[in-house]
Amino acid sequence: MNVLRRSLLAATLCLPFMAGSAVAEPVTIDFWTGWDPGKSDAKAAQAAIAEFEAANPEIKVKTQVIAFDALHDKLVTAISAGDAPDLSWGLIEWFGELNRMNALADLTGRMAEWPDRDKLYPNALEQLSVEGKLVALPNYLGLRGLLYHSDMLKAAGVSEPPKTWDELVAAAKAIREKTGKPGFGIAGRGVRSPQELIMFLAQNDVEIARRQADGKYRNTWKDDPAELARAAEVFAFYRRMLDEGVVAKQASGWGWEEEDTNFGLGQYAMVVNGPWMRSRSEQNPKEMKDVLVAAPPAGRKAATFFEIAPIYVYKGDKEDAVWKFASFMLNKDVQAKMYPDSSARSDVVGDEVWGEPFTSLAPIGVSFPPVALGSITRSMEESIGRVLLKDEAPEKVAARLGEAVNKSLRQSGQMSSP
Repeated sequence: MNVLRRSLLAATLCLPFMAGSAVAEPVTIDFWTGWDPGKSDAKAAQAAIAEFEAANPEIKVKTQVIAFDALHDKLVTAISAGDAPDLSWGLIEWFGELNRMNALADLTGRMAEWPDRDKLYPNALEQLSVEGKLVALPNYLGLRGLLYHSDMLKAAGVSEPPKTWDELVAAAKAIREKTGKPGFGIAGRGVRSPQELIMFLAQNDVEIARRQADGKYRNTWKDDPAELARAAEVFAFYRRMLDEGVVAKQASGWGWEEEDTNFGLGQYAMVVNGPWMRSRSEQNPKEMKDVLVAAPPAGRKAATFFEIAPIYVYKGDKEDAVWKFASFMLNKDVQAKMYPDSSARSDVVGDEVWGEPFTSLAPIGVSFPPVALGSITRSMEESIGRVLLKDEAPEKVAARLGEAVNKSLRQSGQMSSP
């Protein structure tokens, strides 16, 4: 009996230890995002996170929703203090800055082994790579297409959407003559104006900053008269659109809100815009029932803006768990529910109006170079204003912008030596 009691006592003492060993504390990963919890993509993401946690009880995802306008600054502050989250949602405009801060994890090896790698658009992966290293994941693509009110084009005798800048001007003039409304819309200020400018520059075979042999960047317009001339042609095109009535005079002061709202209400005929305009069609079904999508009119070559909203993965000691979660959020089922019209996966194409016409443009997508963009995008916006509001010479504006870009690159330590 004594032997039996001793055995029972030993077993009892071992139970807490055994239970503790069998059920380890889950790894908690911090995920910061700027989504609107009431919107469909956020609801789909929250459902996906719950599904992931149920399938992976060893990992807990702690989601912190931060106001969009505050997220960037909070991330930079946290990184500077050595207290970054494990991963976050973000914008492509932040990519160069976060990389320069040496905050991003190298995901190259993990992506090479991921079974679905070939389902992600190659140029999206390229945009998020620096010196051959993948340091962020493409999550959402805000590709831009030419949205047009087909009834307005028909009323003006325009048989098909314009394919070139000259055709755009001609179509817009015909639309104004027949309907009294402007043919095209732009954002003269705000976050979208540099994005539109990047697209027009790319269409004219111009880069705002080129990577040099030393791995750093320069604006080379001053060094290459031909490139400076092509940049000036872009600003001349802005001025032409205003002078010839292609855009409304008020468009010089439009931000994205005015651009989207006025198109949604049928106040003008065409705009280069994204798949989020589906929500405007739901708000204004009568005014947008005739809207179709085509490729943006091209200058010297076809190009459109590639607005990648990445998943940023930060350096830390939880990278196995973080990768498991991040790659789960990129699987086909999750992406189809979160971003049916704007996924980074080539096998999620969306419907025939708000999906496929945009995703088919991914091969011609371009974005900002991976440099700190703060003052660069402000200078780009100011340059548009100088042409549209101050009537400055396009050549002078282009030269001034090139100098401003290089000044910003010097200040950030990303300027290549001549």
